[in-house]
Amino acid sequence: MSKRYPNKKRGYPFKRIFKRKLRRITYLVIAAAIASGVTYYKKNYSNQSESRSESVTTQINTKANNGAFRSTSKDSISNKVQQQAVKKIRAAASDTNAQFWITIQGDVVKLLKDDRKGSQHQKFLIKIAPDITLLVAHNIDLAPRAPVKKGDEISLHGLYEWNNRGGVMHWTHHDPKGRKKGGWIQVNGKKYL
Repeated sequence: MSKRYPNKKRGYPFKRIFKRKLRRITYLVIAAAIASGVTYYKKNYSNQSESRSESVTTQINTKANNGAFRSTSKDSISNKVQQQAVKKIRAAASDTNAQFWITIQGDVVKLLKDDRKGSQHQKFLIKIAPDITLLVAHNIDLAPRAPVKKGDEISLHGLYEWNNRGGVMHWTHHDPKGRKKGGWIQVNGKKYL
């Protein structure tokens, strides 16, 4: 306490200054993290809704098939199977724990960078209906890389898991332990499993 002002505590200005500077540095670090997160999101996810011009020879979108694509390519699955798969995925939107094996076909709308952390995965987006886009995570440590490019129509069998962006298809490869049937990706008539 000060002699002149007995009720006033003596402050240590260097502690206050240090705390103030530390607080400012913390705020700057948080602001930088948010800015880099926004930049990353815009770079990797802003073009998800990018539309492509449909080729009349490969895709016909009709109201009769409930918005599912009907295909004339050699990689196609039956229209009934496609409709059922799209219906099941739409129903999964209300169940955040949805996880099931499914065979589906769609158009590659965007190629993403490979995931190199842990098991390496080839990643790309496919559109299976006008309102449904799925992320495909294909394990390239266990199966060969599927030679897909933007605009390709592919068929695939794998494990669907719900997420807030439409869903993820993985296990698009054989089971190395032989316990599950495993999945595949079919491009231009050739299966990659």
